[in-house]
Amino acid sequence: MKKSIKEQKSVLIILLSNLFIAFLGMGLIIPVMPSFMDIMHLSGKTMGYLVAAFAGAQLIMSPFAGRWVDRYGRKKLITAGLFLFAVSELLFGLSTHVWLLYLSRILGGISASFIMPGVTAYVADITTNKERPKAMGYISAAISTGFIIGPGLGGYIAEYGIRMPFYVAAVIAFLACFLSIFILKEPLSKEQLAEIAENKKRTSFVGDLKKSLHPIYFIAFFIVFVLAFGLSAYETVFSLFSDHKFGFTPKDIAMIITISSIFGVIVQVLLFGKMVDLMGEKMLIQSCLIIGGILAIASTLISSFVAVLAVTCFIFLAFDLLRPALTTFLSRTAGKEQGFVAGMNSTYTSLGNIIGPALGGILFDIDIHYPYLFSAVILLFGLVITFKWKGKKLKESVLEN
Repeated sequence: MKKSIKEQKSVLIILLSNLFIAFLGMGLIIPVMPSFMDIMHLSGKTMGYLVAAFAGAQLIMSPFAGRWVDRYGRKKLITAGLFLFAVSELLFGLSTHVWLLYLSRILGGISASFIMPGVTAYVADITTNKERPKAMGYISAAISTGFIIGPGLGGYIAEYGIRMPFYVAAVIAFLACFLSIFILKEPLSKEQLAEIAENKKRTSFVGDLKKSLHPIYFIAFFIVFVLAFGLSAYETVFSLFSDHKFGFTPKDIAMIITISSIFGVIVQVLLFGKMVDLMGEKMLIQSCLIIGGILAIASTLISSFVAVLAVTCFIFLAFDLLRPALTTFLSRTAGKEQGFVAGMNSTYTSLGNIIGPALGGILFDIDIHYPYLFSAVILLFGLVITFKWKGKKLKESVLEN
């Protein structure tokens, strides 16, 4: 029988910490980009490709991870992912050649493809349908905090050395892996895993991909892609944009992102459930896309530190609220197929994380304002797509599952 969130607080803390650490590593590279560009004579395009390499590896491995998490168990995928992540961060810190930086990012992407579906499926296994929105909100808060606070923390730690953030991340990840091995227990029995694995043998990645195109899933998955594209494109060039346009220091950039992160997580944890009850998932998603698009455009028009801080706070908040709304819906519609949904969620996220940074870096080399303007276009296009998402059908699909 599934227990309440309060009764499983220690397990949830470990799971959320693991997810936080993984996405923390994704963000650590952001504040040191200008320094790495100078030291290794890299272009904005190359830096965008580095971020995209992470997402590319995650994209390739996500379909396998989504199936393995149902076949071999949640715990094994989580611990394996943490170990690979620690190795990737250590390698990045030691790298002196560009190809080693790419190798590090690829290993990091593989690790994320293991950790994210493992944690999502684990949480879905141990929570009731009633409490799942709250649990998914916590997951999103952990992801957002890690991905957004990563650059902030990296900026502060970089004061002690440009490579120090990666050494710190490696140590934390090794510690998290060790604790997870001894504290976490597999939520499903061997019999349950065997039954799920047997059902998986009748399917394939191509079949899962086709299944993700079903109207019940596709619009949500497409918005997942839009979210990943918009956030990664925005954040990839944020430090470069702030450095080139305003002359902000790494500490200034770290302060903006840290304050924005804290603001977003507080609102998300305290108000997300109430906002879903008040507005419904569809309206909340549409509101976040509108706010994100408008503020992406506003980012190109402002100039003062306070204005940049205010815009960043609210654009990150929009992303912070958008993610759990989507994840909750997908988890509810998944039923016993949490691995499928988690794997496809990771796949569409990876697509956005590949195209967003790569295109953002290319556009930045042309004009520093273009990445933000293009992000706004993509977010508003996502808004148009949601109008094909009928609220009544959405509600029925959730109730049926």
